[in-house]
Amino acid sequence: MSAFSPDAVRAFSHDWSEFRLAAAERFAAADLPTPDEEIWRYSRIDRLDLDGFSPTATNTTVTGPAELDSLVMSDVEPDVIGGDAPDVFAELNRAFMTPTVIRVPAGKVVADPIIITHTIGGAGTAVFPRLVIDAGADSEVTVVERFVAADGADDDAALVVPVLQVNAAQAARVKYLAVNEVGAATWQIGNQQSIGDRDSSTTLATVTLGGDYVRARTEARLTGQGGSTRQVALYFAGGDQMHDFRTIQDHDAPKTHSDLLFKGAVQDSAASVYTGLIKIRKHAGGTTAYQTNRNLTLSEGAWAESVPNLDIETNDVKCSHASTVGPIDEDQRFYLESRGVRPEVAERLVVLGFFDEVIAQLPTGSVTDDLRRRVADKLDLGSRDADGGAAA
Repeated sequence: MSAFSPDAVRAFSHDWSEFRLAAAERFAAADLPTPDEEIWRYSRIDRLDLDGFSPTATNTTVTGPAELDSLVMSDVEPDVIGGDAPDVFAELNRAFMTPTVIRVPAGKVVADPIIITHTIGGAGTAVFPRLVIDAGADSEVTVVERFVAADGADDDAALVVPVLQVNAAQAARVKYLAVNEVGAATWQIGNQQSIGDRDSSTTLATVTLGGDYVRARTEARLTGQGGSTRQVALYFAGGDQMHDFRTIQDHDAPKTHSDLLFKGAVQDSAASVYTGLIKIRKHAGGTTAYQTNRNLTLSEGAWAESVPNLDIETNDVKCSHASTVGPIDEDQRFYLESRGVRPEVAERLVVLGFFDEVIAQLPTGSVTDDLRRRVADKLDLGSRDADGGAAA
């Protein structure tokens, strides 16, 4: 894999640093993951051939409020959270990253969302966007990060390895939404990390519809008393897609709160994986934490795995976790069909209703109508495929 060697780092970036080189060296010395490892269990990581890709700078645009120039930087070495990289792909991101850093001063309220768009295109390209959101005390910001296929690049086999780092200082309020609309042949392997200080509030939301294999590992850590974090996700896989989510709700301070709601659907021969962990440390008494994962299987060949976990080191907590995997409720379908709704329309209404609970919690309402349309289009595509090309 000479394309990702330390020498490749020197060729990739004229401003290469010891930070980048050290990451490339750690990657070169490490083994690639396999599905035998618990954190990669059920995945298709053994199908990834890194020799088919080479690093390329990410095509990124940023739009938003009038004060954008004072908030967004791209020429700084971003390591707000620091510490060890969670996996070898995060090391690759450190080595070949294209950084975007958003710094919100203390007390600043950014009224309009900041929109970051990464356009992915070119067969064999590997891109490594890194987004850092550093929110000062009592500040507020909403960020939408979009991963979209370039025109004509839907069938290009590309690799996207993004990293998100969120640092919410005392009483800061950060809302983040990732929207994945990459091409059908694209692999995306991402890591998200957030740290919330005292009385802070963070929302990490994800919508995943595109890609061949799309994975996101999210670690939301609360280090200050009274901090709260919410994670929500909507994912819908069709064809031979696989969507893979691993989450950690880490309570490292007392009287903290976390809530997670992930809802997904799979059709055709698609698959999804969710594994989640609520971790409450000994000194995190008075904490409340909730974790819910619901999955719909819309075809006989589709498959979903859901594995919630708890690791609680103190008794003074309120926690719950729940997961379900199954087909559409036949009572709901019968109710609609008994009132004259055609079967294919009834299924669409049930699925859209299933996702509405997540859509209502997304941090920006501007994506709502477009999201519902994309889900409906995907349902229609599944119906046409199942009928051998005939529209329902």
